Amino acid sequence: MPLSPLAPAAFPDLPVIDGVTFAAAQAGVKYKNRTDVMLAVLAPGSTVTGVFTRSATRSAPVLDCQAKLGPDTGPAAILVNSGNSNAFTGKAGLESVAAITQAVAAATGIDAARVFTASTGVIGEPLPHDRIVAKIDDLKAAQSATAMTDAARAIMTTDTFPKGSTQTVTIDGKPVQIAGIAKGSGMIAPDMATMLVYIFTDAQIAYQPLQDMLGRLADKTFNNITVDSDTSTSDSLMLAATGTSGVDVTGNASFEDALHTVMLDLAHQVVRDGEGATKFVTIAVTGAETDADARLVAMATANSPLVKTAIAGEDPNWGRIVMAVGKSGAAADRDKLTIKLGDMVLAENGWRAPSYSEEAAAAHMKGQNIDINVDLGLGDGAATVWTCDLTHEYITINADYRS
Repeated sequence: MPLSPLAPAAFPDLPVIDGVTFAAAQAGVKYKNRTDVMLAVLAPGSTVTGVFTRSATRSAPVLDCQAKLGPDTGPAAILVNSGNSNAFTGKAGLESVAAITQAVAAATGIDAARVFTASTGVIGEPLPHDRIVAKIDDLKAAQSATAMTDAARAIMTTDTFPKGSTQTVTIDGKPVQIAGIAKGSGMIAPDMATMLVYIFTDAQIAYQPLQDMLGRLADKTFNNITVDSDTSTSDSLMLAATGTSGVDVTGNASFEDALHTVMLDLAHQVVRDGEGATKFVTIAVTGAETDADARLVAMATANSPLVKTAIAGEDPNWGRIVMAVGKSGAAADRDKLTIKLGDMVLAENGWRAPSYSEEAAAAHMKGQNIDINVDLGLGDGAATVWTCDLTHEYITINADYRS
């Protein structure tokens, strides 16, 4: 699959996070000669938190992870496979999770209650877990502190590039490292997108404050992106703190800001790798009666096929944005609405702006980064979401996804 035109110039140089190691392997879950399984092993003292899809048809691995989260700080492991989501697989799905977790526990000596798994790929087909189990001893033997990049590649499905991000924050004169990897390209919508995200830090923090922090930041990042309005059965965002830096970050704003930066960067990369995407679109809504109303407008605009295809065609058809505002369900007043494309006012006071220039608007649409601003003129509510355009390539990818 060709590299997304919105891909970053290079994969970042991820630091070693003391207390966690990685390995990846080819298990042949769906494709031969493709790295498709990764194992991360966390040292004793690690706190593991997570946020998962709220889909009513969420997968067996998601249900298992949700049941296992808690304040335990014993050693832990995370195993992820691509190629098959182990979703809507009934009793067989639970059996696959049990077989994998028990095999990891046997190989690593880690309690099975601290082995977390995730699967991504086709829905409704039994997971050939025996192929994964056969690779676990190799994964254990190959563990390396410098193999996070290999792990990022192993979790890809229709992604065109691996996704990684890192930040270092100095607290009380000591450096605290954060590094994360993600996969995601299609079936992306809030709650929380088709994506898997794994973030690691050497910070020291207890389960509940870290879990609360992760939830707050997920709502500002991964829950504000959309590629195609479809919510996955398998979305998993996990954050592990090994505590090896000895720096307690409980309630520390600098640490939360750095974590937010990593999460937002990964969320943006998911959108930039949206299936068939050629444009990265920021939709900022202000002046709503409430933040919730602002988000309704922003998501209605971001998920509109008419808006997204106009962007793909580089057509500044702002009437489609007017339509999206009107259908959103948020309070709106036609005569107070202002719509901007970049710095250009397209519409205001219930009509096309006198300063509107079709040529200038069309020129903005030719860029890779499109900025749409909507002000409802009703209050102080605001929200920003990120999306991409909808192209013929999206249909091509998804029309024969299983073949």
